Amino acid sequence: MKVAYSFVMAGGGSGGHVLPALAVGRELRARGHRVLFVGVQRGLEAKLVPAENFPIEWIEVGGLNRVGWRQMIATLAELPFSVWQASRILDREAPAAVFSMGGFVAGPVLLAAVAKRIPIVVMEPNAIPGFTHRHVARFVTRALVSFPDAANWFPKERTEVTGLPIRQEFFDVPVKRRGPVLTVLITGGSQGSRTLNRAAEESWPLWEKEKVRIIHQTGTGMHEDLAAKFRSAGVAGEVVPFLADMPRAFAEADLVVSRSGMGAVSELAAAGKPSILVPFPAASDEHQLKNAQAMERAGAAGIVPDKDMTGARLVAEVMRMASTPESLETMGASARAFAKPGAARRAADVLEAVARRNPQAGR
Repeated sequence: MKVAYSFVMAGGGSGGHVLPALAVGRELRARGHRVLFVGVQRGLEAKLVPAENFPIEWIEVGGLNRVGWRQMIATLAELPFSVWQASRILDREAPAAVFSMGGFVAGPVLLAAVAKRIPIVVMEPNAIPGFTHRHVARFVTRALVSFPDAANWFPKERTEVTGLPIRQEFFDVPVKRRGPVLTVLITGGSQGSRTLNRAAEESWPLWEKEKVRIIHQTGTGMHEDLAAKFRSAGVAGEVVPFLADMPRAFAEADLVVSRSGMGAVSELAAAGKPSILVPFPAASDEHQLKNAQAMERAGAAGIVPDKDMTGARLVAEVMRMASTPESLETMGASARAFAKPGAARRAADVLEAVARRNPQAGR
């Protein structure tokens, strides 16, 4: 008879932390296990987790990495209380293992789990682990990473490259053959990017208009102004605040211009899309830069620093990459080599295996 286990999911704040954890949570729930999330009420988990009908409990914690000294002092002062809150949750739930996507929300939960000797499975999506995972690396039972570079931070015998859970629709994006019109997708994520929005606007007068089509996700803040200007610019395409069907936009695009957060890079790999990556310079531990460099070394992407991204640079980089159709196809194939389908299933397999070896597990 199969044993049902309880698992606690730690990591929140942003969609990049919450969405992969939800994918793993759904897989565990489908196998008959109980899944409890721990988060903060101001994070995206407050919206996404209840919508998926998962139970969630709240702790109070702020960030520590790359924050001002006032925030750091405030976080350090509340950290003992945060760990105490997490400890009480773990005592009540008695999980077979804790699963972490990292981020400041995961810190107190992982500290409490280490103190209670509860097995920890981390999924690290970035090329360089974040602050939380770096500081608990030696205590983890298993580490699941997206980039081989990240494996160097964890015990070798307990680490494997699994990739990040990504919607199947991205893996199903077909290879696109270059036509007479080049379609360029520009996206700074759901919130948009001021740098990419500004560069896109500057680029409109510079394109050979009969040879390019633009799909631009602006975010809500700048959309109204940019959309009005785009309509009079004479460039084919669309400027929208949010793309609800991003896999479809990927399928239409010959080339993607994007930030290089963990979710974006994983989606580009799953879809096999060549890209120009513009790392967000304020990202913690420069993880967006490290992600982009890993893709660049593999021949899957080009990098433009945020400070250098202008309309002229955008046009020059796009046309350089698109100068030969074969170069885009080669980059796309290199990107797809990073893709790891079945990451959520593999994470669930690992969690079940860890639970079976935990003598205190089972309910």
